[in-house]
Amino acid sequence: MSELLSRITIEDVKCGGRPCIRGMRIRVQDVLDMLAGGASAEQILGDYPYLEPDDIRACLAYAAATIGDTVVIAA
Repeated sequence: MSELLSRITIEDVKCGGRPCIRGMRIRVQDVLDMLAGGASAEQILGDYPYLEPDDIRACLAYAAATIGDTVVIAA
């Protein structure tokens, strides 16, 4: 998991310090939003050819690590 998480970078000068993929200006949130919206990994990779399959997995791993034991109550 740490190998995947090493793909996620946070730099104050890029995207307002939000987590991005490998120092690029594509945020973890962007990828997660696309996946939540129904885009497949293949579609995302087609639209963003500079991304790699492990980048998408890294976004998911980052989200999972971030929420940890957080409880979400759905309305």
